[in-house]
Amino acid sequence: MSLEQYFDGFTRRDWEVCTDEPPVRFAMVGLGWWTREEAIPAVESADFCETTVVVSGDSEKAERVAAGTATVEAAVTYEEFHAGVAADAYDAVYVCTPNATHPEHVVAAADLGKAVLCEKPMAATSEGAERMVEACADRGVPLAIAYRMQTEPAVRRARDLVADGAVGEPIHAHGHMADDLLEFVPDRDQWRLDPSLSGGTTMNDIGIYPLNTTRFVLDADPVAVYATTTSVSEAFAGVDEHVAFQVEFPGNVTAVCTASHNAHRSSYLEVVGSEGRVRVEPAFFPWDDRGLVVEVGDVGGEFEFEQVDQMTEEFDHFANCLQRGVDPHPDGRHGLVDIEALEALYESAETGRRVAL
Repeated sequence: MSLEQYFDGFTRRDWEVCTDEPPVRFAMVGLGWWTREEAIPAVESADFCETTVVVSGDSEKAERVAAGTATVEAAVTYEEFHAGVAADAYDAVYVCTPNATHPEHVVAAADLGKAVLCEKPMAATSEGAERMVEACADRGVPLAIAYRMQTEPAVRRARDLVADGAVGEPIHAHGHMADDLLEFVPDRDQWRLDPSLSGGTTMNDIGIYPLNTTRFVLDADPVAVYATTTSVSEAFAGVDEHVAFQVEFPGNVTAVCTASHNAHRSSYLEVVGSEGRVRVEPAFFPWDDRGLVVEVGDVGGEFEFEQVDQMTEEFDHFANCLQRGVDPHPDGRHGLVDIEALEALYESAETGRRVAL
């Protein structure tokens, strides 16, 4: 197959099967900036879902957001959500609150019989993640983790190339993500800097992007990890500011990744094989136009394609799965693998040793 054939219909939704089912109605749990500025606008542009309920710890905030979203029917507090208030007005729940609070909201949604799309990382601890997986399994409701890169066309095409052997046998992966957290969110008391709420700072929050996306592109799970972390700035005292880590995969494939919450904004993912390479850059920020470079032997180049809204793709994929009655992926057990790997990475950074999974 020629390289050009991989990119015919680059942004095709290879997961989509249209049905006559009505739109999936979402309750948005947690109304921080990401939900307000990314998730709700993405759903407004979506084909298969709509926002009908908003949930916040601040009832006035919930009312304000509801007033600005035409499809919203109810604004409720966390306590009201857990008690089932307005449960008839939504079919599924999107959880976007501090990581340590995900389990309580996911379990509440499962108790109400609602499908769940939970932001990554799915929990602050593996115990919390296991609780979420078990609760949803016991109640028979779908649990998916919001890895938006898995519905990003550039990443999906990269995965196709690797799966079909276009770059030969994978040998190395390189991943990176960096931003200036305190410039973007200028609050030193924010939950991302509180390990009790986040589970970790840079590694958990953005190191998970190269970790999970490498897993997806290689279609493999890690078998061992090694990591180092450093904190230089006073604002990051006691938490991980810059991280570097190595992830071993089956077949002697190794990923080397870096992440920082206090550096120039940048991101990329590359897989180098025995016969070529594929690179997505920029990769992980939804507001950057993604790029794709492919080289196979002496042939290759940078491919241009129409950009998509990653969040719209993510919500539509999840909703379309629900409409079709199929379990959405990536599911909770997939997300749990990342939480266990992140815990092992922090253990390695503390002990200076390679940690097997």
